[in-house]
Amino acid sequence: MKKADIDRELDEFGRFSEPALLILISLADGPKHGYAMTEDIARIADLRMGPGTLYGAIARLESRGMIEAVAAEDRRNPYRITALGEKALRARLASIQNVARIGQRRLANA
Repeated sequence: MKKADIDRELDEFGRFSEPALLILISLADGPKHGYAMTEDIARIADLRMGPGTLYGAIARLESRGMIEAVAAEDRRNPYRITALGEKALRARLASIQNVARIGQRRLANA
């Protein structure tokens, strides 16, 4: 994938950030199927995504090459994060950390 294409993908990542971000975070520690992602996200973010939100975000992430399906051992369809997904996740988390630092600094001076 060309650098311009990667940059465009990273820019578009922000448009559907919360569900996609949580899915990428969930997949960062290994492949999971939809139900396992839902449970993991509920644990880490105290948020239970509905199936429409979850599978809509999965479809967008997969179509953008940020996650991919892996061979299933049963009827569940697991996914894993791709190198592009990892890059997007690292960039988004760095951006969030920067905004949080600025916010904390501003609150300290309020």
